[in-house]
Amino acid sequence: MVAEQKEWGKGTIALHTGYSPVPLDMTLFRSFVPPIIESSVYPFESVAHGARVIQHKEHGYGYGRDANPTADVLQKRLAALEGGERGLVTPSGQHAVFALTYHLAKVGDEFVTSHMIFGGGHTLFARLAPERMGITSRFVENPADLDEWDSLITPKTRFVWAETPSNPTLFVTDIAGLAEVAHSHDVPLIVDNTLATACLQQPLALGADIVILSLTKNAVGNGTVMGGAVIGSDELIEGMLRNIMMYIGAIMAPFDAWFTLMSLETLPLRMAKHCSNSEDVVAFLAQHPKVKGINYPSLPDHPQHELAKRQMPNGYGVLLSFVVDGGLDGATKVMEACQMITIIPSFGTSRTVAMHPASHSHFGMTPEEREAAGIYDGLIRLSIGLEDSKDIIADLEQALGKL
Repeated sequence: MVAEQKEWGKGTIALHTGYSPVPLDMTLFRSFVPPIIESSVYPFESVAHGARVIQHKEHGYGYGRDANPTADVLQKRLAALEGGERGLVTPSGQHAVFALTYHLAKVGDEFVTSHMIFGGGHTLFARLAPERMGITSRFVENPADLDEWDSLITPKTRFVWAETPSNPTLFVTDIAGLAEVAHSHDVPLIVDNTLATACLQQPLALGADIVILSLTKNAVGNGTVMGGAVIGSDELIEGMLRNIMMYIGAIMAPFDAWFTLMSLETLPLRMAKHCSNSEDVVAFLAQHPKVKGINYPSLPDHPQHELAKRQMPNGYGVLLSFVVDGGLDGATKVMEACQMITIIPSFGTSRTVAMHPASHSHFGMTPEEREAAGIYDGLIRLSIGLEDSKDIIADLEQALGKL
């Protein structure tokens, strides 16, 4: 008999939830590794059975754009890790953002967020949502001020959205406090937990209603496949499946779901190493004369340091950013002088990578919006990998020496 899931720790959940190699139904085949069910269609037992599945009156599989068994295992595992009732996986994190927004809001509705979110999300919220979807996004200027969040919520508000820690400046939002604000208006709080993952932060336990993830980052962890996820109530996920997903064909493909499952098995171990390496790199950067400012929550002078200690007791993640003199030219000189650290438009990979947010991920923001969010031309974003930390530091030291 499989142990009760509620008794398991994160490491065990990441290995076992959603699939057992010794099924209780012994008519099923045995496989130590969850199988890839690579099929676009699934046979029904009868016409009535097909109708129940297609109409979402009964869980099952019919057409591959709606659901597949391999993705189901991943959805159960992610929901268990985050502490949610149910999960839904999509082909990318951005697709998850779009599908959730489209499901919760309609023409004439509003939502509240801040500029402290990833570039693709900001462009969707600030440009596409109002211009193409008829949904108004209201941005707080100071996301540390819960009263400002409260003041922007109106009867038309359908959700509140926060990313914490934020990409790329590592702003930490008070999840419990913001949940109280949202719930006082009877609207849900959505938290993007991509950077922290369930290993470092539990938004649902802190009062959030929905977690959204880009699985492309830490969950997969090596820059191979893309994916996104929404974790929330059974009612939310069933509604998205019935009203949105079956019409836009956005379920994660079986192979990508399987590969993500394999990667999740080592997520707790990887996150611990990422955090340890990040602390070493931050200590080096903090004493370097060419570094003008560092964004990482473990630093005592980080504006939300005490909040981060309470909210993320197991570490602060893979991402940090720092500022060098010379604006774009200075950042370019350092990044292009690196011999081991690669320039790529992502993070959460097993290898250390860098990116220039102002001209890459957040180019869609106006200069004024970037300035307000702390995304300066001299800001370099680093995603710290699993190498020996001394080697990461050595590469940064020689690159900074070019300034």
